[in-house]
Amino acid sequence: MTPIKAAVVQAAPVLFDTPGTVEKLSVLTRDAAAQGADLVVFPEAFVGGYPKGLDFGARLGSRTPEGREEFRRYFESAIDLPGPEAARIGEIARDAGVHLVVGAIERDGGTLYCSTLTYAPSGKLLYKHRKLMPTALERLVWGFGDGSTIGVVDTPIGRIGSVICWENYMPLLRAAMYAQGVELYCAPTVDDRDTWLPTMRTIALEGRCFVISACQYLTRADGPADYAPVQGDDPSTVLIRGGSCIVDPLGNVLVEPDFTGETIRLAEIDRRMIVRGKYDLDVAGHYARPDVFRLSVDTRPKMAVEFEAARQTGSASEMPDGAVSQVVGQGLD
Repeated sequence: MTPIKAAVVQAAPVLFDTPGTVEKLSVLTRDAAAQGADLVVFPEAFVGGYPKGLDFGARLGSRTPEGREEFRRYFESAIDLPGPEAARIGEIARDAGVHLVVGAIERDGGTLYCSTLTYAPSGKLLYKHRKLMPTALERLVWGFGDGSTIGVVDTPIGRIGSVICWENYMPLLRAAMYAQGVELYCAPTVDDRDTWLPTMRTIALEGRCFVISACQYLTRADGPADYAPVQGDDPSTVLIRGGSCIVDPLGNVLVEPDFTGETIRLAEIDRRMIVRGKYDLDVAGHYARPDVFRLSVDTRPKMAVEFEAARQTGSASEMPDGAVSQVVGQGLD
């Protein structure tokens, strides 16, 4: 089993400029590949952005016209799947010859989702995960994922899965990932607190997996002139300070958090360490107690509207005009 190299990209998008962000993603992916990376992980909401400091005009019982306009602008920064930006990200993975995990704001109908997209070196989209539980005000601008996108994809470099930001504080979600044999546990985030590293160490120890966490480094200068975060208008103000890290299955920190700016950091991944770790702790195997504890995971897609005739016949012609049928899961092209 040949060791590989994983890279965390700690950087900011070009806020509210999706073409500019995708171009920056291309440059950073090439840089990581040139340093020998086989797997490149970008932060949460890298494509589409995480406009920290905006409140979207929300107060209990009211919304402002200005906040609605902020949401419209954010909505326009998101990407469709499938769509031209998603296809371009696949080309970036193919051109660099890497497995690529990217946090993106995904637009589906009138709803936004915080997602991760996992691409093969061929450029094929292998898997999409939608964040199950947005936190606090995120719930105002993002929809909730469902169990159909909780998964792990098998690749030549290992079994890759993604859990986004504070989803990592959901013990049952972690258990579902461990039970699927996740080896390269990607944790894109915007959590820049000192408590993030011990969280990642705990998950690596608990799941006996490599944890690869990329966090944004965002300053006020990364937004347009009319971006008005609550933190102020000084271009040097740091809104998200980074802290990306990589941890091995025994909890050893391979890449220490960096809070000084944008960076690409790499670590060697030797998957033989996973089995060595599971020798004495396999929480989905010999260290489980299914006679006492059991977890049931519902992986069915949850559709708000189902058209019975179309589902029974499989004919698109049976669907009302404008209706869309969609299944989210593995093997997306």
